Amino acid sequence: MQIKQWEDKNLAQFSYAVLSDCEKKVVLIDPSRNPQQYLDYAKEHNATITGIIETHPHADFISSHVELSSLTGATIYTSSLVGAGYTHTVLDEGNTIELGKIRLTALHTPGHSPDSISILLEHDGKQKAVFSGDTLFIGDCGRPDLREGAGNLRGTRLELAKSMYHTLRDKFIPLNDDVTLYPAHGAGTLCGKGLSKANSSTMGQEKQTNWSLQAMTEEAFIKALLSDQPFVPAYFSYDVELNRKGAAPFKESVEAVVIGSPVENQSDADTLEQDLVVVDARKEKEYKKGHLPNSINLMEGAKFETWLGSIIKPGEQFYLAGESKDQLQRLVERAAAIGYEPQIKEAFVLEYAAQSQPVIDMEAFKENPDHYTIVDVRNGSEVKEGKPFKNSLSIPLPEVRNRVNEIPTDKPIVVHCAGGYRSAAGSSIIQSALDGKVKVFDLSDGINQF
Repeated sequence: MQIKQWEDKNLAQFSYAVLSDCEKKVVLIDPSRNPQQYLDYAKEHNATITGIIETHPHADFISSHVELSSLTGATIYTSSLVGAGYTHTVLDEGNTIELGKIRLTALHTPGHSPDSISILLEHDGKQKAVFSGDTLFIGDCGRPDLREGAGNLRGTRLELAKSMYHTLRDKFIPLNDDVTLYPAHGAGTLCGKGLSKANSSTMGQEKQTNWSLQAMTEEAFIKALLSDQPFVPAYFSYDVELNRKGAAPFKESVEAVVIGSPVENQSDADTLEQDLVVVDARKEKEYKKGHLPNSINLMEGAKFETWLGSIIKPGEQFYLAGESKDQLQRLVERAAAIGYEPQIKEAFVLEYAAQSQPVIDMEAFKENPDHYTIVDVRNGSEVKEGKPFKNSLSIPLPEVRNRVNEIPTDKPIVVHCAGGYRSAAGSSIIQSALDGKVKVFDLSDGINQF
């Protein structure tokens, strides 16, 4: 028997293969959008993918379960509560999949979602591993507030928090201490708030150190779980529904995105639809030198997908601008990881742009910060921990597009975050919206001086 783990670092997402050496069969668990790595793995081991398990309809990434099933003939397994729109076999509490000496047993584990299942792996009759989906993480448990407006079966955050309390105590604590815990996410996901950077653990270790498995009342657990959860990106409910239906084939959908000619002059720029947002992924310095109207400087970085799906609404068409065709190809594929590739009106290399963004005079700002309106685009939980500027206006980045009218325009505006990535996006949104009414500065990594 072999267990293979893949990690998508950009989305802090883990997917898995369980391989039966004797039968040369593979069952996949929570595969990500691009199916190629799973097909390559099966080929490498001269094995056949016979099953694909979806622990729940994912909110933060698109799964390739339907495409993989079409390519391999594998059976998709998921809970009956999902209301899946694709051909599948029900995998509810106690249902099993036999794979040589391996038995995979479904545990109904509501809490993150009402339809969540986890998978207990036994080999030769001995408990070996549990694939916990988004229910139990290393150091934390899944958030319960993502299914109030999406999915076949919905639940309030309070109802799901109560379910999580009992799921952890009824389904996970009884597992043997030497059972390996394999979650669907690691540190950096927005599906939890305090995850470890480790990629696996043991149930014994988690029983000792994971706050959510400690002895406490239901009331105390619910209060702790519901406090200070991260924001919910706009694309989460969209992804839940797309995963319930099944996404289009990855390669075909990515190749359908139009990579247009470079924008080299004003005539080229004039051919663009002026009311569509331009997601400009070039480096901050290049963006400040020149960009198109109605642009958002969303640089290629570790959280590109998350911020794209937080700022651009599901269904909203946008242009994608970059520094090279190679970069555009990477970003189209990353947009596809959250199902946003059909929204790209056109992608193009940007070589000309008439607008610029002023660079802040740090000495003038340090001497007289009160001469500026300071906008803090960090998350609410970060602001609670402390404000670098006491009179700053807090507007988290995902809310900036809808709250620009709250920002006074009687003084120059300075935008900051914790390191510079979000302030580049936030300042570009504000500059585009105010259209020259006032100067807008990005404090960028200058925040480190405060």
